Amino acid sequence: MTSINDIRKPIAEEMERFEQAFAESLRSDNPLLASVNEYVRQGSGKQLRPILVLLCAKLCGPVGQAAIHSAVALELLHTASLIHDDVVDDTAERRGRKSVNTQWNNKIAILTGDYMLSDSLHHATLTRNLRVLELIANIGMQLSDGELIQLANTEHDRVTEEDYFNVIRKKTALLFSTCTEIGALTTGAGDEALRRLARFGECLGICFQLKDDIFDYDENAHIGKPTCNDLRDGKVTLPLIYALRTAPADRRDRVLQAIRQKDFSPESIHAIVRFAREQGGIAYAEEQMARYRRLALDALAAFPAGAEKAALETAADFAVTRQK
Repeated sequence: MTSINDIRKPIAEEMERFEQAFAESLRSDNPLLASVNEYVRQGSGKQLRPILVLLCAKLCGPVGQAAIHSAVALELLHTASLIHDDVVDDTAERRGRKSVNTQWNNKIAILTGDYMLSDSLHHATLTRNLRVLELIANIGMQLSDGELIQLANTEHDRVTEEDYFNVIRKKTALLFSTCTEIGALTTGAGDEALRRLARFGECLGICFQLKDDIFDYDENAHIGKPTCNDLRDGKVTLPLIYALRTAPADRRDRVLQAIRQKDFSPESIHAIVRFAREQGGIAYAEEQMARYRRLALDALAAFPAGAEKAALETAADFAVTRQK
């Protein structure tokens, strides 16, 4: 089974440099902020985004301090967005631990996220590369834009596949593509390499989001969040979009009625999951995930063989085979 450790092997030393810089960025003379930051650091996830920055940098040249600052900036921005998302969605847990807004309160969560966003831009300026700063600033705008578009999509039967991919490109794929592009950018890579790695990151990010959305229709407990959690928050994802589009009218209307009435009892959730599966929604999302994996690998094809390229290919496999 592919693991995140397999992906980070070629950049083990560079990741140590990143982790030291990231920990330093979270230190503060303010006891409350220091406490919240340390809590967040201890709950850090896979750190896939800094891994992608450093792998793409090493694929194209030596990993300098600009790549380290970029990796820190992007991880801070990602972390801040998760803290803010938990407030917006009133999420009580993240990665099996209390979310910041639950452990403290919404005000502290928002202000901590704001601090991390500012620190992210600070690290971006330390790269002394205006293009890096432009790309990172753009993510902040697009993340908020994507979230607002998703919140506006309240008519579940009118959300199209095009709407769905527009949102996930802004909320997930852009961050991945920025990581891969910036990694190469810090080494002075040429336009063709930048374009290919940005495309790889975008397709990889779409794979990750599709896998998360498939997990949302998994009734097994190992996923770490309730089944149909996104639907409870009013978010319609590809498995249900496809099922609603292809289902007979009477069956579609029964599901829509339950959703509009916010009937998320165990029986209702089980019926919605069954509906998505029987109408081919899960299978269709898996087909799309496989297609974007192929597109991600195609984007890497022109790069010479080596440990970094192999690790990026492994990341594409990990995106579609991971269990949580």
